[in-house]
Amino acid sequence: MARKTPEVNSGSTADIAFLLLIFFLLTSTMDVDTGIARKLPPMPEKEKQETKIDIKERNVCIVLINSQDRILFRNKPIAVGDLRESAKEFIMNENNDENLPEKEAIYVKELNKTIMVSKGVISLQNDRGTSYGMYISVQNELVAAYNEIRDAAAMQYYGIRKFDDLTEYQQEAIKTIYPQRISEAEPKNIGGN
Repeated sequence: MARKTPEVNSGSTADIAFLLLIFFLLTSTMDVDTGIARKLPPMPEKEKQETKIDIKERNVCIVLINSQDRILFRNKPIAVGDLRESAKEFIMNENNDENLPEKEAIYVKELNKTIMVSKGVISLQNDRGTSYGMYISVQNELVAAYNEIRDAAAMQYYGIRKFDDLTEYQQEAIKTIYPQRISEAEPKNIGGN
């Protein structure tokens, strides 16, 4: 009499596969794109009327990107590689140049002293035909300018090389001295396309 080979019970295979699937779903991580960090202004109240804020022209630095990805910085053509240094010069206005932003005295409670702070705002405007890559490159250069300025201020006021290494309390002081003021206008259809 021939011996039968025993069958493998496969009834629980589906259950095991399902449990493994749940295990891997719960223990794996998903990369989430964070995007560009921007603080949006609060929603205006319906009862409030629009108030026009008078900002002096010297306090606004307009950065334009046209549909051919060319950049104008304060109405002068500029390369992406030169944008960071030009933005830093505008933001800091170390020589108190009358063509650059004016400064106002602000008391910084974290440092317990009054410091002259720039009123400068960088206004980024782009054409609808601007490439996404150029838009992000310009954004990166402007944010990098603020980061470098804040790193230098961290060294100046606290003797610490990086802004990110400061305590939250110390970071607030540096943010008071150098607030990140980047305004973005709605894209326009200037250059066609």
